[in-house]
Amino acid sequence: MIQVSETAAKRIQALKVEDGASGDAFLRVFVKRGGCSGFSYKMEFDSQLKEGDKVFETDGAKVVVDGQSLLYLLGMQLDYEGGLNGKGFIFSNPNATKTCGCGSSFGV
Repeated sequence: MIQVSETAAKRIQALKVEDGASGDAFLRVFVKRGGCSGFSYKMEFDSQLKEGDKVFETDGAKVVVDGQSLLYLLGMQLDYEGGLNGKGFIFSNPNATKTCGCGSSFGV
């Protein structure tokens, strides 16, 4: 399971409008090899579900993770911090054994 905070859900919905994404679009979160710690988090709006996708919904915001990425993201919480010193989206991933300073890459 992936948990999406209420704050992150609201920001996803706002970004969807700002980006002009279609009404049925969702946020796809996935993992790619790379980054200073071995893997990096990636996000993009998408509207096509693929075989093996898992859908997580909070306050109307849908987050979709493919089956392979879910192995690395299971139990993760996605949050959002804004404001003057805000960091943007924050990935709290219990599977990460190391992370980089920017928070966008991790190792297992």
